[in-house]
Amino acid sequence: MSMWFWVIVASVLSLGVKLLGYLLPESLFDNPKVVTMANFVTIGMLAALVVTNAFSTGQGLDIDARLAALVIAVIALVMRAPFLVVIVLGAAAAALVRLVY
Repeated sequence: MSMWFWVIVASVLSLGVKLLGYLLPESLFDNPKVVTMANFVTIGMLAALVVTNAFSTGQGLDIDARLAALVIAVIALVMRAPFLVVIVLGAAAAALVRLVY
């Protein structure tokens, strides 16, 4: 099977899950346990995405300028900087580290 087959299967499954969310009764989402679980899943997926994009290179892990960008961005977020400032500071940190090394 080709890669396109799996792309189409994943797309159809994603659409199916989204449509299933519209078909479920609204009372199901009033349950605090469901809301808590949905929040934790969202945070976990975002954390996994950040770690994957910050440390992976091909099939392995690599520590490079992306780590400096992530650290500076986290510091800016903790200091409640606006999102655009966080992006610019992270990009500047990565550029500076790449320039030096």
